[in-house]
Amino acid sequence: MSTELPPVAPEVLAEAVENLTARLRKKLDAATEGCAAGATHGADGTVTLRFGEDALVTLRPGPAGTISTAEQATCSCLLAPRCLHRAAVLGAAPLADTSPEPATAVEPPESTEPTSAAGPTPATESGEPTSAAGSGEPAPALTGAQQRAAAALWHVAAEALAAGVTAGGAVVQAELLRAAHTARLAGLPRAEAAALRVVRGLRAARERRAGQRLGDLTGAFRELLHTAGVLASGSADPALTGTARRTYAPGGSLQVHGLCREPVLSATGYGGVVTHLLDPDGTPYSVSDVRPGGLARARGAGSASVALGGAVLDHAGLARGGLRIVGATVSPEGRLGAGRGVRATPLPGTAWTRQPAARLFARPAAEAVAELLAAPDTAGSSLLGCDVTVVGAAGEHLLVRETRPDAPLLRLLPAHPHPELAHTENLRRIASYPGLLLRVLGRPDLDRAATLRPLAVGPVPGARYTLRLPEEWLGRADLGYDRLQGMHFPAGEAAPAAPAPAAEGPDPLADSPLWRVRRLLETGVAGGRRAVAEAARGTASLAAASYGPLRRAGFTAAADLAGALAAEADRRPRDVFGRLADPSSDGYAWAWLAAASHLAAAERSLIAASWAATPGAATPPAAG
Repeated sequence: MSTELPPVAPEVLAEAVENLTARLRKKLDAATEGCAAGATHGADGTVTLRFGEDALVTLRPGPAGTISTAEQATCSCLLAPRCLHRAAVLGAAPLADTSPEPATAVEPPESTEPTSAAGPTPATESGEPTSAAGSGEPAPALTGAQQRAAAALWHVAAEALAAGVTAGGAVVQAELLRAAHTARLAGLPRAEAAALRVVRGLRAARERRAGQRLGDLTGAFRELLHTAGVLASGSADPALTGTARRTYAPGGSLQVHGLCREPVLSATGYGGVVTHLLDPDGTPYSVSDVRPGGLARARGAGSASVALGGAVLDHAGLARGGLRIVGATVSPEGRLGAGRGVRATPLPGTAWTRQPAARLFARPAAEAVAELLAAPDTAGSSLLGCDVTVVGAAGEHLLVRETRPDAPLLRLLPAHPHPELAHTENLRRIASYPGLLLRVLGRPDLDRAATLRPLAVGPVPGARYTLRLPEEWLGRADLGYDRLQGMHFPAGEAAPAAPAPAAEGPDPLADSPLWRVRRLLETGVAGGRRAVAEAARGTASLAAASYGPLRRAGFTAAADLAGALAAEADRRPRDVFGRLADPSSDGYAWAWLAAASHLAAAERSLIAASWAATPGAATPPAAG
């Protein structure tokens, strides 16, 4: 029996919790825990959960498979819909994406203006439309309604930060969801998305899910507080409002060539594939096919047909082929649309050794990473290529060295760690061939020192000790779909030069004393304001031990900001009656955000340095 619950729209959950009495709210976390285990799925798609003899909660998902209205979640008890049973079930369900990734790019009709998936564009009190909820374009200026929504979201986020994971239960999460929904209606989709990431992170941390990282939740809090705080100030760049949906503009005639494909698997139950493409000038494009279906769909979509302009091609063929498109429509992120007027004709594939793909491998990886760090908003979709020599496995990493003089040691990690996908197994097999020369195309992990998450690999041109791939693979293997076997590696040949034994090597990010600031920030996220105050209390010698190494290493500002955060966390002035004189968490949140923002900037500098040339590093063997 499946225990999975259908995703729930954030505003539906927020309303359900808001309607509970104070007494029932105190019981909500205990009621939510484990209640999904009793779910029963009907043939008509309904899901029922029984609480004793008198309460039966019924979920009736809509056509999209989500609970998007309050009427789709009912309970048979006398207190419904303001009952604990209904709120607990909704709280146990995953959060639905407010703007789910389309299965294929769907453009608005050519005769009408694009509208928001959430409904009509909201208006301010003066009757002026807010930003981008329907058009997909940032507003020309921030309105009063937007500033008020951002300020409300800031205050709720500050309280959630002060509570931390330990106290960030269903009630705290519902307050975030309510403020996020208000931000959405005000035309602040970027702030809403940041709030939803925090709520999902709080849930994952409280449930101790596998793969959950406290550092990810720390980054989500930093993004939320930064976005809400700047928007509330009224001095933000209007682009900070974000866009609520991907609009597609006419792209004319295009010719694109396949690079690789990668499986997509989200925490909200979506699965599919994205195929990466380049035009002759090197401009990146992509074709995505992402729908509800989870792991099964992520695995199967790699060979699914491409729904674009009538082209008779699947994603495996597109990744190693190309398309000539007439009447193309393109989103701002380079995603190709499948409108009625689009026509596409398959083209023969081109090898990585030819343009436009060859440009990706023509410059040092450090230069490409420096550009990405300078424009972090585009980093998530940018790929880089490099030729490397395999050193071997070290822990969870595959260590390689770029085939350039004085190149640093690079760490390769699976692009997706799910064991049912091929990434991990392929990297493990590659690691068993030290000295192998490899051409790698991947996405740099900008949260780790010198770390690349490869999407595809191929042989190095002109090298003998390199991959032997089938001719029909056109010189590359997609690591998420193609499984490398022994026949794909050089048989009976020795490496041209034995590399040094695999070892992690220096990590400027982990080895710097900035870990002290990071630990303080993550302590606050995990345990809240009280945990930061308790961790920072002590004698002057203890403070010197904590922040002295930072000052000696030249991180004076980091030490000052960490000290200010600790002092603010412990500042709880009270009046003559013992009541808190300043119960607001705003000051603490500002101090936390200042330390977190400085830490992020400092870590970006160290990450950029980790990709740079390393004087004295062993020169890699020549290709061949």
